[in-house]
Amino acid sequence: MTGTDTRRPSTQGTQGADAARHTVVVPNSINMVSLLGPKDENLEIIERAFDADVHVRGNRVTIVGRPAEIALVERLLDELVTILRTGQGLTGETVERIVEMMRTEGERSGERPADVLSLNILSNRGRSIRPKTLNQKRYVDAIDKHTVTFGIGPAGTGKTYLAMAKAVQALQGKQVNRIILTRPAVEAGERLGFLPGTLSEKIDPYLRPLYDALHDMIDPETIPKLLAAGTIEVAPLAYMRGRSLNDSFIILDEAQNTSPEQMKMFLTRLGFGSKIVVTGDVTQIDLPSGTKSGLRVVEDILDEVEDISFNRLTAHDVVRHKLVGKIVAAYDVYDARGVPLSQPGRERADR
Repeated sequence: MTGTDTRRPSTQGTQGADAARHTVVVPNSINMVSLLGPKDENLEIIERAFDADVHVRGNRVTIVGRPAEIALVERLLDELVTILRTGQGLTGETVERIVEMMRTEGERSGERPADVLSLNILSNRGRSIRPKTLNQKRYVDAIDKHTVTFGIGPAGTGKTYLAMAKAVQALQGKQVNRIILTRPAVEAGERLGFLPGTLSEKIDPYLRPLYDALHDMIDPETIPKLLAAGTIEVAPLAYMRGRSLNDSFIILDEAQNTSPEQMKMFLTRLGFGSKIVVTGDVTQIDLPSGTKSGLRVVEDILDEVEDISFNRLTAHDVVRHKLVGKIVAAYDVYDARGVPLSQPGRERADR
């Protein structure tokens, strides 16, 4: 994009005496409706996000405001144009995520928001799975670079979903021969015995979220065949004991509900040609009172071990309904006061 700068001498309006005017010319190859959004939805988001007035005529975008704000708007427009050039559509959510990345990271990260949002992990039935925040991209990159990767963060940050997308990508690319998905079934003691049905029927509710994610990534009609052949295995953590898992992509979900002994048992299942991803949220521990969480202590134990990566995701990385991020942040503030949630048997996360 090209632009022309001229200083605006007027001191009227909210911009003040230091206000400037800058015109950005959007390339003719870019559809302005796609850029601005239906009924100018994206344009309205831009104007709300920055202390600047934005006016559009044809493919010329004029920005009036303080030079620093003008620079941010111009950078945002450049990111949006870059995304459109990849063939992706723009939504209001995409614009808001780019603004958030620019505001929180500034120039420190060295990575462009457009590069983050354009990284295609997996495509299925016309739908692409991509990271939506900078921390998510760093997490995905860490999975590529390391044999064992930990993704730690609150609900909705995509830590399990992205790990499963990388697992399916590795299977389709013949980097591994099978995918193993496992979770600790914290109710697998006496209380589970009172439930009706076979062991498989009792365990299934704990594994259902993993099946749901699989259906997003693989054609549903092929999943039973892959499960029957053992190419994909979904099983409780207890089933991992005594095994050596070679040429596999192994995901341990809800790892905050493992004991330190279970975590050690799981990590030592690693075989040749395999990759492990461990995900969990240390603020959602459902272990009996007095039982330590294996996820809570593992970083202190393995922090210096080569080829193991620990990645933190936060409320800024929540990719569900935007209200979920606000809820997570509000609970973080509440926990920071040192007042535990009144729920018997749940240990409060240290802050």
